[in-house]
Amino acid sequence: MARTVVSPQEVDFDAPGRRDYWVALEHDSIWGAHLIPLTVIVGPQAQPGRGVAASGSNHGNEYEGPVAIRHLLREIRTEDVTGRILLIPVLNPAAFKAGKRESQEDDGVNLNRAFVDGAGKTPALAGITHRIAAFVREQLFPQVHTWIDLHAGGDVAQFALATSFHPIEDPKQAREIEETARWFGTPLVVAYQNRTPGLLPSDAERLGKIMVGGEFGYGESVNPQGVRFAKHGIVAAAIHQGQMKGSIEKFAHHADGSQRLVEMVDPACFVSAPWPGHYEPLYPCGERIKKGQTVALLHDFNRIDEAPYEVQARHDGMLTAQAWRAPVRQGQSVAVIAKVVN
Repeated sequence: MARTVVSPQEVDFDAPGRRDYWVALEHDSIWGAHLIPLTVIVGPQAQPGRGVAASGSNHGNEYEGPVAIRHLLREIRTEDVTGRILLIPVLNPAAFKAGKRESQEDDGVNLNRAFVDGAGKTPALAGITHRIAAFVREQLFPQVHTWIDLHAGGDVAQFALATSFHPIEDPKQAREIEETARWFGTPLVVAYQNRTPGLLPSDAERLGKIMVGGEFGYGESVNPQGVRFAKHGIVAAAIHQGQMKGSIEKFAHHADGSQRLVEMVDPACFVSAPWPGHYEPLYPCGERIKKGQTVALLHDFNRIDEAPYEVQARHDGMLTAQAWRAPVRQGQSVAVIAKVVN
């Protein structure tokens, strides 16, 4: 397949068939452009504003999403698409090429904090990362009603594999989001806090979209189970929402009834390091935890003869995430104990 280099305004979202693009956004450092891979597949029953989009590499050192979507580029047949499917394996090429969470070699911005007022429009917010956010808002969001944003822990945290979303006030939207999230088959489905400004998911949710995120690996590696979950969930969303022909069976934890809905909205779910140190986990992610239980030890090697600090749960729940690298910074959330809903 040949990819065509185009400006954002040249992308055809409506003509039937498949088109593979490199969408060019002007580079800030060289005479050239950052190129975003975008595949548009449109079927005969496509409707304005209806479709499913899946993106990887919102953060540049999280690889399950790009790998899963790259597989789907070859596996989804154009003749099976009835509506509209957008596949974006690398949403942030600046961060991906740097191999960092942020666009480290360009403007240093975290794309998942860049969806703010004036992004890509005002001089203070005109770097490549904010212009990617503007491209998503202006060109991609209007084409679809569902967005799947695939993440992983990178070098920051280890996660129990999970899909995720924010608590939503609209009951119909909330129900559709949770149903879509469950179809991935992950052991956990996580409702998480919506206090952080600039998130892509928050932007999509405000527009009424079915928005599902997730953590499909960690350690700047490729988790094969996470890739399988991601692929299954994207295809399931496309089929169940009438954008693709076919049928699909429940998978893994969704199929056997072991999937758990957990909630990490309460700030008490997050346990921070009181000082810099080295994190020693005592339990794997996914373990049930009791209030007051020591889930990890924080070692201070400047006070090598003192007992380590005990990282303790502030309520009953499930250890959903914890520090991946041993060295941690003061204030870093080193353990997340989510509350089990069902």
